[in-house]
Amino acid sequence: MAKRDYPIISADGHIDLPCLPAELFVESAPRSLRDRVPRVVETDRGREWQTDRGASLGLAGGMGSAGRRYEPGQIHRADRMAETGLYEDQARGVMRTAIPELRIKDQERDGVAGEAIYGILGAAARLEDDEVAEVVVRIYNEFAAEFSAAAPGRFAMIGSMPAASPEATADEIRRCASLGLKGAELPLRPGMCPFWREEWEPVWAASAETGVPVHVHTIGGNRDTTWVTERKHYLPWLATFLTGFQLEMASVVASIIFGGALERHPELRVVIGESGIGWLPYVLERMDFEWEDQFQNLELKRPPSAYWRRQMYATFQFDETGIALLDRLGENTVMWGSDFPHPDGVWPDSLEHIDRQLGGLDADTRRKLICDNATALYDFPVQ
Repeated sequence: MAKRDYPIISADGHIDLPCLPAELFVESAPRSLRDRVPRVVETDRGREWQTDRGASLGLAGGMGSAGRRYEPGQIHRADRMAETGLYEDQARGVMRTAIPELRIKDQERDGVAGEAIYGILGAAARLEDDEVAEVVVRIYNEFAAEFSAAAPGRFAMIGSMPAASPEATADEIRRCASLGLKGAELPLRPGMCPFWREEWEPVWAASAETGVPVHVHTIGGNRDTTWVTERKHYLPWLATFLTGFQLEMASVVASIIFGGALERHPELRVVIGESGIGWLPYVLERMDFEWEDQFQNLELKRPPSAYWRRQMYATFQFDETGIALLDRLGENTVMWGSDFPHPDGVWPDSLEHIDRQLGGLDADTRRKLICDNATALYDFPVQ
């Protein structure tokens, strides 16, 4: 493996709701909402996070953001993670990903010295109760602030935002800044107001004002299972869904740029998380072409790709196509991430994957992707 004299920073890690302390929301919620927030209950499937309506949010200690049960031999990367005892520990209530000192040990096992960490990905939207969701994300953000404070310089925590309204999101961005969080993740859910709409202006203004970057993390598109009518259909459906999983972010990039948010707010920074990067050169080229051809009446003073290079970032874990086209993206716009502890991530083999795909880059570019870009964006200690 290549020798380095600088730390490796992962720009994409997670603390998932299934691994949070079981009483976190019940103990922290206002008395009037205590019966409606998520909690861990005993079921015939095991200890499970549930909503007040009995909807499952995943097994306590389950795998990934959905809290699935780990099944050996189903996912190669999950099997590799299981070899470290991760899922065995979670099954007995030791949530290594949500305990600072244990997470640091897992960082060190992987050769990583710091992480940007996303929160309860998509869980708030699954509550289907905006009042409860707003309380849940506020409680999580306070937990994230305490988690970060336990190990200064190791974690850049990304706050989770409410889905109720852009005004509520703007308020929470300002509160996250006061808590010392390093980012704010906007929720994605079906039918939501698109980012090119003027309703989002309070969010862009709050982010630019506070210096807290906005994040939109990949959750994939519409999970339409209409045609999955037999068990044999599930795997081809899932493989098809996962193939286009990251490509849904093209509309996020286009809507933010074409909506003029980056023109109006040069200080605004936007990160698309776990999006991959190989598709981006084509999308930016396409955006530039259409802007030049027919959309110069938009509130843009420069080509769309120029805003990308000035104010946007994407994270990837393994993307050889994107690395080959890095000159089209700009080496300052891309950050590597391990996706720990999700089962499609590369932990605990990050060094191997970094060397495999970045070994052909010059030393300065390689350092930007695995250290400098994230260090500058999230204010990690300069080495």
